[in-house]
Formats: sequence, C-alpha cells, structure tokens
Amino acid sequence: MYDRSVPIFIHFLKSLSAILRKAEAHCEAKKIDPAVMLSMRLFPDMFPVTRQVQIATDAAKGAGARLAGVPVPSFADDEKTFAELQDRIARTMDFLSTLKKEQFEGAETRDVSLKAGGNELKFKGEAYLETFAKPNFYFHITTAYAILRHNGLELSKLEYLAGGQA
Repeated sequence: MYDRSVPIFIHFLKSLSAILRKAEAHCEAKKIDPAVMLSMRLFPDMFPVTRQVQIATDAAKGAGARLAGVPVPSFADDEKTFAELQDRIARTMDFLSTLKKEQFEGAETRDVSLKAGGNELKFKGEAYLETFAKPNFYFHITTAYAILRHNGLELSKLEYLAGGQA
C-alpha cells in the first residue's frame, strides 16, 4: 500500500510543482497578473486553480496519513500566490516523506472514514486508496493542468506524467 500511494503522490506533486513554475514564468513573460491566472476556472461553478492545488495536496496527505494510521496534517487553505502554492506542495511532500512502509502494514483492511461534501464516507484501506483517494488526487491535478492549458499555458501530457522531469 505504501508503494501504491506515497511514491505516486510525490511523483505527481513534483509534476504539479513544475507545471506551476511554468505557469508563473508564463505570467511574467506575458505580463499576466498571477492572481488572475490562479483564479481561472474551467466553468463558473468549478474551483479555480488555487483550490485545485489545495485539494490535490489534501488528497495526498490525507491518504498517506489515513493509510499509515497517523493524524492528517491540517493546512489553512489560505494560499494566494504561486510561491504559497509551491510551499504547500513542498510541505505535503515533506510530510509524505516522513511516512514509513511499516506504518502501512495492514492498511488494505484498515477502516478509513472521512467527511466529503457533508457526507460521512467509510472504506477499507484498499478501496479508499484505489476508488477514492487516488482518483480524487488525479482529478484535481488534471483539472489544474486543464485550466492552465485552456488559458494559454503551453503544456504537454509528458509534463503531467514526468514527475517534474520533462
């Protein structure tokens, strides 16, 4: 369970970080107010880039913590700049890096419960990771990518997949 979660989350958080660095450089080059880029959405009732990043990091740290049987770190959700979002991603990766494989022993059958959208959700660890945590994480990273791409940032699929190495 460790190998199917922590390294995957870190890999894609590195991709997200690289994409945000590229978006910040794009804003500088095109004289776009970074706050405008970070407030973009695909549709009015969807979350903006900033919230997509916050939820992606929440999904990663929440899954890591729940599967390891440790408290989920709480972040304030008050980021407004690229630098603050980069710090949040770094703090998430730092937390994930503290988790050890041994903490995930028995995680497949560990009871996991959380609140989402006002509902109490209950899973066994395996189902939580594969049917909720990872899909939710990927959804929000992909949505941040799509918003930025839709608003003129030239990105390739490889930049999403490469863990910041593209």
